[in-house]
Amino acid sequence: MQDPVLIIYLHGFASSSHSGKATYLGERLRARGLTVETPDLNLPDFSTLTITRMLEQTRALIDTSGEAVTLFGSSLGGYVAVNAAAQWPDRVAKLVLLAPALDFSEDGLSGPQGSSLEAWKRDGSLTIFHFGYGRMMPIHYGLYEDARRYDAMTADVRMPILIFQGTRDTAVNPATVKRWAESRPNVDLHLLDDDHQLTASLPYIWDRVSTFV
Repeated sequence: MQDPVLIIYLHGFASSSHSGKATYLGERLRARGLTVETPDLNLPDFSTLTITRMLEQTRALIDTSGEAVTLFGSSLGGYVAVNAAAQWPDRVAKLVLLAPALDFSEDGLSGPQGSSLEAWKRDGSLTIFHFGYGRMMPIHYGLYEDARRYDAMTADVRMPILIFQGTRDTAVNPATVKRWAESRPNVDLHLLDDDHQLTASLPYIWDRVSTFV
């Protein structure tokens, strides 16, 4: 008997495993009998967050499954999901990306929450609002330096990929996501009249996700 499909939901930057999207989708996926893990990627310390650390957390969960997993990635979690799939393509069967932050180049990214990359680098850290914790918290520049070690824009990912992107998103450039999707025939892109949170589109997203997984 095969192991049940494991779904790993990777939340976004300054978010948490209890975010609105993670909760909404997780409840419905579990009701279908699927196993869903929503790791807290802030741990053990948000200020020292790196992509490498998030990838290590993701790999540890992947290794608990006897079958290839499905990765959900929201915003920065989408960047992690794509890089995980590129590193371990035999262990990732499908990707679901929600407003994925795919471009970590200097042209494609400002500092956290619209701050200056130059100021972040100069000061070594920035204090930003953490939506998951509901308070101001520091984040070290090491996150950006480490993220530049990886590249989602040119990642070789050939598994089925489902993407939802809001056209009114001010955190992730919809044009970047559209360009990324159009260059890959295995991607099903849904451009929605919504913002970065995709809250108004959750019923639509669930309708598509429920058949995809």
